[in-house]
Amino acid sequence: MAWLLVVVAGLLETGFAVCLKLSHGFTRLWPTVAFCVFALGSFGLLTLSLRKLDVGPAYAVWTGIGAAGTAIYGMVFLGDVVSVLKLVSISFVIIGVIGLQLSGSAH
Repeated sequence: MAWLLVVVAGLLETGFAVCLKLSHGFTRLWPTVAFCVFALGSFGLLTLSLRKLDVGPAYAVWTGIGAAGTAIYGMVFLGDVVSVLKLVSISFVIIGVIGLQLSGSAH
């Protein structure tokens, strides 16, 4: 259950990062409100998961999902440049997070 919370928190991190961009420096109301909701949800779920999980692997999974998800969302929906190097780098982030998770926690 704790890992499910981390995954959902990571997806919410993607949401708050995208809303941060869409808020244009907190000058647009609804993306700013969405940013706040996603950020609070993400940090809240991460906090709950850390009651049961080691901080290193949990944080790595959370940031990995957020970073990879945000980069992919930007390329698919926001017109960010797609390159082989970006795709390979995102793959390395995902592989690193999986490796860290597999290396470690007895929980």
